[in-house]
Amino acid sequence: MNSAIELQAGALRLALRPDLGGCVAGLWHAGRPVLHSFEPDALTGSRPSACFPLVPYSNRIGRRRFRWQGRDFELAANVDEPNSLHGLGWQRPWEVAAADATRAELRLAHRADAFWPFDFEARQLVELDAQSLRMRLSVRNTDAREQPLGFGWHPYFTKQAGCTLQARVSERWEPDETLLPVRRVAHAPLEGDVLQMDLDNVFEGWDGVAHVRTANGFGVRLTSDQPYLVVFAKAVRDHFCVEPVSHLNNAIQQDDPLAHGLRAVEPGQAIEGVMTLEITAPPGDA
Repeated sequence: MNSAIELQAGALRLALRPDLGGCVAGLWHAGRPVLHSFEPDALTGSRPSACFPLVPYSNRIGRRRFRWQGRDFELAANVDEPNSLHGLGWQRPWEVAAADATRAELRLAHRADAFWPFDFEARQLVELDAQSLRMRLSVRNTDAREQPLGFGWHPYFTKQAGCTLQARVSERWEPDETLLPVRRVAHAPLEGDVLQMDLDNVFEGWDGVAHVRTANGFGVRLTSDQPYLVVFAKAVRDHFCVEPVSHLNNAIQQDDPLAHGLRAVEPGQAIEGVMTLEITAPPGDA
C-alpha cells in the first residue's frame, strides 16, 4: 500500500509519493498533465516520476569516489553505471511531517552509510496554489563533521511535437564518455523545439528562469534561486528534464569544489533553495 498525498488548488492537482523518494508522481491542470505525470498507484519507483529531489548532491560523482578534508571516501553503487547518481533522497522513503489540502512537508533523516558517509536531514516543503507549484528544499548537517552538500530538483516534461524550451545561459560543460563534465565552452541561450535538441549537459550563466511550452499547450515558467541548470533532451527518450541545481556535476572532484557550487556545511548548519513552476493554461482550458 502506498502513502500517496494529493494536493488540490483550483484546477491544479498534485500527487506525491513520500514512500518513493519523496517524489511528485504527477501534476495536472483540469485533468491534463503539466509534467510527465503518473497516477500515484502506477509508480513502482521514483526515477520515472514527474519530479524527484536531488540530495545530498546533484547528478554524478565520478567512479563513486571523492576526497574530503584529507580523507578518501568510496560510495556504494546506487545505479547500474560506474558513477553514483542523483544522491540518495530519490531512493529512500520520506516521512510526512505535515500535510493539508494545499501544502505538504516531507522529511528524510539520513544516518551515515555506504551510500553517503555523513548524517544529514533534508526537508521538502511543497505548496500548491491555483497558478503554481512551489518546492523548497533544505539540507541540514546533523553530523559531527563538516560535510560537502548540494541539492536540486529533477522535473520531467513529456517530449512531443510542439514542446519548446527557452533559458538564458552562457556556458555549457562538455561531458566525457561517462557523462562527467570535462570542458567548459561558450553557449548561446537555449531556445527552440525540444525535439531538435540533443543535450545532456550542465549549464552556467543561468539567470534562474526557464520557459517550457508543453505539447498540450501549457506554458510553464520555471524559476529557481540556484545557479546551475541541467538539461536532458535526447532523441531516445519520451521526456526531457530541466533541472535547477546548486552545483556543477561532479563538483566534488574539481580542484576547488566550492568554486563550482558545492557547499562545505558545518555541523548544525543548513543550506536551502526553492523552485517554482508557474503554469499558464492554454486558451479555453482555464
